Amino acid sequence: MANDTATKPASGLDALASRLADDLLTLDKELSEVDLLISQATAEAARHEARRSSVADKLGGLTSSADINDRLEQTTALVGLTKRSALMETQVEVLDGKRRALARYRDAVADYLEKLRAAGEPAGGVGGAGDEPMAPAVARLLMGAQEDLRREIARAMHDGPAQSLTNIVLQAQIVERLVGKDPEAAAGEVQQLVSMVQQTLDATKTFIFDVRPMVLDDLGLVPTLRRATRERGRRAGITVEFESMGQDQRLPMDLESGMFRMLDEALAGYLGEGPDHVTMKLDWSDRLTANVVATRAVAEPTSGPDVAIPTEEAGKNLPPALAALVEDRRSAEREAAAAAVRASIVVLPTSTWREIQDRAASVGVDAELRADGGHLHLAADLPALEAAGETA
Repeated sequence: MANDTATKPASGLDALASRLADDLLTLDKELSEVDLLISQATAEAARHEARRSSVADKLGGLTSSADINDRLEQTTALVGLTKRSALMETQVEVLDGKRRALARYRDAVADYLEKLRAAGEPAGGVGGAGDEPMAPAVARLLMGAQEDLRREIARAMHDGPAQSLTNIVLQAQIVERLVGKDPEAAAGEVQQLVSMVQQTLDATKTFIFDVRPMVLDDLGLVPTLRRATRERGRRAGITVEFESMGQDQRLPMDLESGMFRMLDEALAGYLGEGPDHVTMKLDWSDRLTANVVATRAVAEPTSGPDVAIPTEEAGKNLPPALAALVEDRRSAEREAAAAAVRASIVVLPTSTWREIQDRAASVGVDAELRADGGHLHLAADLPALEAAGETA
């Protein structure tokens, strides 16, 4: 019997803890590899930059009477070194972003593992939660969520920065072919290459922010939301107004992250519906409340010629046929006004609202959708949050 127990496969909490421990070791290994690559890429970038600077100085020092072959040789060398220097700097930026994302993911896994082990420790030294296996369905749900997250990150990396880097490599090959044949044309392609590198850096930074904004851990909810509203509004070409009233404060990690995700998802959902204006307001009073409202400007309804309509009191003395016409006119104007109101409402997508509801329930936030879907209201109890923050 003892042997059977010893050889029985781990299940429930033990299986999940073992999986997280394995993931932690893998992440530590990946971080070490990325650190080594960053060190090598940084050294290589510095070497290329030093050579590029030296060649640029030599080219600048050539007189107007210098041999054309010398000038062409120096120009060709400068173009090639500029290309290599730009590529290496881009690689360093991308690797550094990956390292920071991996580090935060690694810290989160370590935190979950520590809490899981604490939850599994027997109470009073004998028995306890560790003796009760987690339901297989729950374990599969947690592991499935982890795999879904990895899959989304991999897909976003493949469709975004990875694709852009592929385009940069192709552009670099074009420059390389033109260097020996047409240096002037190559110089123009180098400018295009530099522009592509800059766009890729911007896209990579945006990708990292969307995966896990580092400013959230460093500065808190308000600075992160201020940046998110600014960046999402800029990309959508829509005015987004952000306001925070009262003294903001740091929140427990799960609540702070949950509030940001809910508000950011709501912002993205509303912007995807094509509003004219979006506002996000936080109020740090007795309760932390957050409101996101999206509106769409609609032209005033028109309804036929500009003819005065008798009041209801005056209409009582009209002939029946004329009174019926007046009532039809009033009904048409009421319907036009109601249609204009409906058209002005920007409705939060159902899928987004469902995700916000699930996340709100998991972190203890009250979530309400008002104004027929055009106004999201979130609220959390601050006194309890402060106590939780002090004990954390």
